[in-house]
Amino acid sequence: MIVLKRWRKVAIVCVFVIAMSGIYLWQLTGTWMDEGVELVADGTNDYAIVLGAKVKRDAPSLSLQYRLDATLRYAHDNPHVKMILSGGQGPDEPMSEAEAMRQFLTRNGIAEERLLLETASTSTYENILFSKALLPDEVESVTIITSDYHLARARKLASNLNLQTDAVAARTPKVVAAKLISRERIALLKTYIVGK
Repeated sequence: MIVLKRWRKVAIVCVFVIAMSGIYLWQLTGTWMDEGVELVADGTNDYAIVLGAKVKRDAPSLSLQYRLDATLRYAHDNPHVKMILSGGQGPDEPMSEAEAMRQFLTRNGIAEERLLLETASTSTYENILFSKALLPDEVESVTIITSDYHLARARKLASNLNLQTDAVAARTPKVVAAKLISRERIALLKTYIVGK
């Protein structure tokens, strides 16, 4: 009986510790995400990296469309900035994310010579790593354009790769916000722990 009571106490303590740890990590990742959208881009950087998202059979996903809308506004406001469009082609995508972005931007008045395509990446880490390879050697600071919830992780990865960043935040589709933000919290913790 005494042993059983002890095990109950241990179980209660364990549940409490796990619950408090979960609350702490939820708040911590939320703070990181809020900080990710700070230092809003103002055209200081000559290059911007635009992170891709799902391309559907006949159109960009809503997440990608919102990123493209933000990119288009920023490109029009800062005509000297060159855009690295970053995203490979998944098995269920009709073209690379970078190519889908190129088509949209050129259709909407952005000159082809301002666009560089990175079409091999399959993750946010590869987005930043492969895009960095397209930058001139002397460039140490870039603008990151992606969904608001995604900026913290993208900028942390860029920092790990010795790139300073500012940010252009695209809004997140409400219909998928809860799922994407919850998943992003886990990915963000992973990035801080393992660096990728």
